[in-house]
Amino acid sequence: MSDQNQTGLSADEMAGAVASLSTADIVPSPFGDLRFFDGLPLPETVATAYDALDLMRGIEVFLNAVPGASLVAFRKGLRAAGVASARQIGITEPRATSKALLLTPNTETTYGVTMLDLKAWGPTVIEAPPQSLCVVDDFWFRYVADMGIAGPDRGAGGKYLFLPPGYDGEVPDGYFVYRTPTFTNFVVLRALGGVPAMKQTRVYPLSESESPGANEFMNLADLAFNTVHANDFSFYEEVAELVQEEPTEALDVERAGQLAAIGIVHGRPFAPDARLKGILEQAAPIAAGIARVIAYTPRDPDAVLYGSWRNGFVGGSYEFLRNGARLLDARTQFHYLATVITPAMAHAQVGAGSAYAYTVHDANGDLLDGARTYRLHVDANPPAKNFWAVDVYDTQTRSLLVVPSTPYPAVASNDGKVQANDDGSYDLYFGPAAPAGRESNWVETIPGKAWFQLFRIYGPLEPWFDQTWRLNEFEPID
Repeated sequence: MSDQNQTGLSADEMAGAVASLSTADIVPSPFGDLRFFDGLPLPETVATAYDALDLMRGIEVFLNAVPGASLVAFRKGLRAAGVASARQIGITEPRATSKALLLTPNTETTYGVTMLDLKAWGPTVIEAPPQSLCVVDDFWFRYVADMGIAGPDRGAGGKYLFLPPGYDGEVPDGYFVYRTPTFTNFVVLRALGGVPAMKQTRVYPLSESESPGANEFMNLADLAFNTVHANDFSFYEEVAELVQEEPTEALDVERAGQLAAIGIVHGRPFAPDARLKGILEQAAPIAAGIARVIAYTPRDPDAVLYGSWRNGFVGGSYEFLRNGARLLDARTQFHYLATVITPAMAHAQVGAGSAYAYTVHDANGDLLDGARTYRLHVDANPPAKNFWAVDVYDTQTRSLLVVPSTPYPAVASNDGKVQANDDGSYDLYFGPAAPAGRESNWVETIPGKAWFQLFRIYGPLEPWFDQTWRLNEFEPID
């Protein structure tokens, strides 16, 4: 074999290659200088590097495990409110109020919520009422099924059977069948016929199909309870609770690896030593701060609707995928602010579903301030087949803002009170006091607190999608 074409690297090229793969004796870092002897880490650098790595892993775990921690906290809140099994279904009758801590609920519709426990019950049946909008998500907050109008029954009502992980038993006919990767599953119910229609829902073990036990509908609207995940060290304890309960196969290997790196492993108690616990106590608030940046000021261009208005579903994918890549920030953005995941929310269609927009800035680019008064001019002919609404939220809890004037901090076109201008447009007001004569178009805010809102369009029409109708900015008028 001839070697006449084997030139290899020149001396200068080889020197450059060695330089590019070598490490200097001192490497500055945000964690302090990392010191080496000819590429070997000095003892003090070993400790610094591992502390840094554990801090970064703790931050990554927080940002990537928000969906799971959110449902652990939601289940804990439901249990505190008396919803201890799927025998009980919590409802907000007639609608949600600001008394409970819930991630961005609306005050315009009635919710029903419960948790399936397929480990306790085995295969479980849900009988969805007609003309309903119901969703089942797994315990990692991943979509499992739509029931009702967006589901296979197309609004006629139907029987749905949910099978636990690893189930290999008989599957009877007569059901819409779904296999879920987790034993615990989150159920959200809404019915166009209101509370009487929602109370037609039935949830029971398949073993009781011949004679199902009764469900109890418990009104949660006036109860104070918390369903929002922690922003401190106990966040990791929430995630550890989930990991202990669910099969290892329920989570992708990358996120499972991040969790394992900080000691959250299925089958082992989560008991970090003093060093690691101290690092995680530091990581959680840093990560929560980053999550707030991602949620309130997302940098992905697809998160920008127009002006200061932001879109909660970046890329229009309920799995947060774009061009084969997981949009990690988009997943954090959504789940830090919201509850329930379904394709019907991620990709609204003309005349069906709902569309959302939010902002934390006014027309001047300043943060919304509860001490100031703002006007939002809503142009005539809002493109809503059903109705539109603006609900106001606390920026700390991401729950409905607690104000003295009302437990329903919102303005909606279906509330029977909001007043239109002569040309069909609306002027809405947000501030500590109502402008004279505008009380029905006003939402109170609190001096010393920030706030944000969600503008919801129920049954969005074509002008929403082609943006021939657009939202205006919040104008300070004080």
